[in-house]
Amino acid sequence: MKRLLITWMALLVFMPLFASEQGGETINAKEVVLEHIKDSHEWHITNIGDKPLVIHLPVIVHSSTGWHVFCSSKFAHEPDANGYRMAPEHNLAIATKGDNAGKIVELGAGGETPVTDLSITKTVAVMFINAIILLCCILIPARWYRKHKASDPAPKGFTGFIEMMVMYVVDEIIKPGVGKGYEKYTPYLLTCFFFIFTCNVMGLMPFPPGGGNVTGNIAVTFFLALCTFIIVQFSGNKHYWKDIFWPDVPTWLKAPVPIIPVIEFVGIFTKPFALMIRLFANMMAGHAIAIAITCIIFLVAGKVIAVQVGMSTLSVLMSIFMMCLECLVCFIQALVFTMLSAVFIGLARVQPEHE
Repeated sequence: MKRLLITWMALLVFMPLFASEQGGETINAKEVVLEHIKDSHEWHITNIGDKPLVIHLPVIVHSSTGWHVFCSSKFAHEPDANGYRMAPEHNLAIATKGDNAGKIVELGAGGETPVTDLSITKTVAVMFINAIILLCCILIPARWYRKHKASDPAPKGFTGFIEMMVMYVVDEIIKPGVGKGYEKYTPYLLTCFFFIFTCNVMGLMPFPPGGGNVTGNIAVTFFLALCTFIIVQFSGNKHYWKDIFWPDVPTWLKAPVPIIPVIEFVGIFTKPFALMIRLFANMMAGHAIAIAITCIIFLVAGKVIAVQVGMSTLSVLMSIFMMCLECLVCFIQALVFTMLSAVFIGLARVQPEHE
């Protein structure tokens, strides 16, 4: 604790001084925040002087001339007068403005044309890393269980922690939410929980292998919600579909104008939509707020020393608070997604009360 306090005090004293020596430049907080939360074909780590430290990623695209595979380092670092980061061949470029900003396009006589992009972007690379970390976190305890009997004492340390997490999610979330027959849905729901939790925690790290905004990317949350949607629909029994298309309400609400059936049918899609938006919005907002608070230090770099120290102190304290809050949010959002998925599956399999 003493070392932690010393570190915080050093940040409060030296951070404003460091910021004030950066040539008097005023940073664009909006660009800094967007750079962190958006996807890209390079993994920007930091700047060493005026030179950026970047991890270049594979580019896999299909244009009018066929498939092309190369490294993102072939794209120019700075855009040209038209706002394109050109590649030396294939007439490919990364647009920096317009509707295709941040995307790879093909340039021709008719202007820019979108291409089929299967590149390993920053989000994809971080997701692969998170998947490997998750596999290690699960396979290590699994190896312990293969070498021990059920009658042996409970494991301790990391294996015991993973067992505690698994048992908590199964006993408190999956079993009550799904109900009878929950066992066959447990692997999927546990995978959702640990994958989301791992991505959330790794996203708090400001440097590789973390730093990616995986669950703050709507494409990722869309796929997770789509998986839950498919499982719910295929798990629905006859009573589930009856309650949607012919619910137990007065007939005039069902025919000739199917008011309630239409509402129930729309509800099939609003549930996974809520799953997608809830996780995406919470994680993206958390990352954006944390980065924006840190930018305060550099925005006041040109002010008098009293303002620098005062605002930097506030920024550091707020950043610490946000990081502690984000640690809690990482767990809560993984838990909420798993809980709602379990409840949706359970509602699709519910039996009438008289049976």
